[in-house]
Amino acid sequence: MMRKAVFAPLLLIPVLSGCINLGLGSAKTPPALLTLTSDTAPVDGSVTSGRAETTLSVPEPAAAAKLGVVRVAVTIDASRVAYLKQAQWVERPARLFQHLLAETLRARGKRLISEGDAGVHGPVLSGRLIECGYDARTASAVVRFDATRQLPDGTIETRRFEASADHIAAQASDVGAGLNQAANQVARAVADWIN
Repeated sequence: MMRKAVFAPLLLIPVLSGCINLGLGSAKTPPALLTLTSDTAPVDGSVTSGRAETTLSVPEPAAAAKLGVVRVAVTIDASRVAYLKQAQWVERPARLFQHLLAETLRARGKRLISEGDAGVHGPVLSGRLIECGYDARTASAVVRFDATRQLPDGTIETRRFEASADHIAAQASDVGAGLNQAANQVARAVADWIN
């Protein structure tokens, strides 16, 4: 009788493992990971110089909670969010957008760009990434960024930027390409505003 009582809970492990992750196996990795890449980049060997007080710092933007993970957010309606199956970012979308924005600014401007807070004596371009995902209502990939420009004299300016790629199928490859396109449109618009 004692042996049955000891082994009974062990018999439930195979049944429960289909419902929850017990850490007994590795999670499936998606067939491909998504990233954001700038479609403009400085040419090889290009040199930019300047002073610390004119170096533009581009820290990682704040992000909506739904973007604080490596999964691709899907807006179902005004109050529901899901995540796209078979899709995952290589790192958090806010960090990817920071790199893309800094690379675009380097390519389109003439000033030094610092990713992070290194140039604290110069101007800072920060902001909040509000959307970087798929909108199921409109079948579109949407990127929305509230930019904040702070100048050394204390002046602060804000501006909202948004772009979308429409008629996108809810497939990882299509959504990834659409988000990259929209993110580049936003980054170019921010660069025009800054420059």
